[in-house]
Amino acid sequence: MTSVRVLIPLADGFEEIEVVTVADILVRAGATVSLAAIGGERTVRGSRGLHLVADHDFVGDEEADLVYLPGGAEGARRLGEDERVLALLRRFEASEAWIAAICAAPTVLAKAGVGGDRRMTSHPTVADEVRAHAAEYAEESIVFDGKLVTGRGPGVALDFALDLVGLLFGAEHAAEVRGPLMCEVVH
Repeated sequence: MTSVRVLIPLADGFEEIEVVTVADILVRAGATVSLAAIGGERTVRGSRGLHLVADHDFVGDEEADLVYLPGGAEGARRLGEDERVLALLRRFEASEAWIAAICAAPTVLAKAGVGGDRRMTSHPTVADEVRAHAAEYAEESIVFDGKLVTGRGPGVALDFALDLVGLLFGAEHAAEVRGPLMCEVVH
C-alpha cells in the first residue's frame, strides 16, 4: 500500500464530527493525516467548544495527496478568508490533486474559484452560495466529480470518510476499514 498524505486545515469554529471522524477513519486506513492550524495558535476551538491541538501551523505550501476542508459555519468562514488556504486550493486543483469539502466548506471552494465546473453539494444553509458557483448543485449526501468530493454535513461524515478511503486506497481496503466499525453500507 502506498503512503497517502492528507492535509486538514483547521480554523476556530470547525465542526468537530467532520474533523475527528474523517481524520480517524483515514488514519485507520493507513493515511498520514496532518492537522494544520491557520490562526497562529496550535490549539483550535471547535464549533461546540471542543479543542483540538493541531500538528503544526498552516503554511500554505504543504504537499499532500488530499486536502480536506471540514465545515462548521465559523470555521469555513475563517478558511475562506485566509489567502494561503485559497492559494493552496487553486494549486491543488491545477495539479489535479484530490480536494474534499463538507458542510459549509464548499463555500471556501467558491471563494477560491475552485471547482466551478463541477457538481457539488453542501449544507442547506449555504446552498445558495455554492449553487451560484458550481456547474450543478446536487442535494445528495456525497457528490463525486473528478477529483472533487463534497458532502452535506456532520451526519454523513463517516460515509464521507469511508468514501475517501475508497478513492485513495481502493474499494477493497475501504471495506476492510468499514468491517470493524460495525456500520452498514448505506449507498
